[in-house]
Amino acid sequence: MATASLQALLAQSIDYAGMFPPCSLALEPALQNQAEYVHSPEAWMLSTVVLSVDQFEAAAAKVALFDWKYGLHISALGAKTGNTDEFIEALKIAADKIRLFSGQHADLVSINQLEIPLPIRAGLGLDADPGLLAKIDPIMDGLSVQIFLEAPPSSAEKTIALLTERNSATSERPFGYKLRTGGVTADAIPTSRQIAHVLVAAAKAGVPVKFTAGLHHPLRQFHVEVETKMHGFLNVLGAAVLAAEHRWDEQQTSTMLEDENPASFSFGDESFGWREWKITTNHIKARRKFVTSFGSCSFDDPREDLRGLNFL
Repeated sequence: MATASLQALLAQSIDYAGMFPPCSLALEPALQNQAEYVHSPEAWMLSTVVLSVDQFEAAAAKVALFDWKYGLHISALGAKTGNTDEFIEALKIAADKIRLFSGQHADLVSINQLEIPLPIRAGLGLDADPGLLAKIDPIMDGLSVQIFLEAPPSSAEKTIALLTERNSATSERPFGYKLRTGGVTADAIPTSRQIAHVLVAAAKAGVPVKFTAGLHHPLRQFHVEVETKMHGFLNVLGAAVLAAEHRWDEQQTSTMLEDENPASFSFGDESFGWREWKITTNHIKARRKFVTSFGSCSFDDPREDLRGLNFL
């Protein structure tokens, strides 16, 4: 049985991304897995399944694996683009496909999120400005979808500033930032300081953040496959809520992100603690509104590791 604070920290935190590396499953077995996971005792940790909008048509044949009580909850993934014109076109395609697929399967399918990379010009970096973000709402009109815009850590400061400006100027649902926290090669893994920079800046601005890649395991650890250390989801989510709660700076946040000692982490019904720092269960729930989820190609690894640590 999970404690109340662990449940608060990990509730609906995992976006199952079984079709993406390193698992790289085909569509059918990935959706079969999702249909099993929603019935598991740990389904409370499961958020959505990540599907590219280009996979919606093929996924229609597997919607029957789900029912009205245990539906197919999707985080839609839009295409990568190289300039603003391509981004707008990719966004229109994504919006049309979301409307069509959710409309055809309204009783069984809900599309909760849209994750789409901001355009990156080769050799020039992020190609985005307030004008680009202003064009998103009209395209997504009528869709109740949380939008997360992905940008590399090197563009995090500019992206969070753009999101802050947009979110403060409208009463519409705030746009969030999607940060890639790993990959299948060492150079794809951001440093602890880069992640800390995002967590601290986003907390100050009230910008929602989600993560993807590299967070299969609870704690930071060395992985032979990529010949470097990979980040842990308890480190990242825990540091996010504690940094926001206690107004940590980047150095303090980095220290928690790099902690590999299970004894540093404590979960009770009333609070979660890391070393001498604590946050109450109710405050975790409030902070989690701005630290939403992380994509993982495995739903089994997180659960097995948590059991191995006697946290679950």
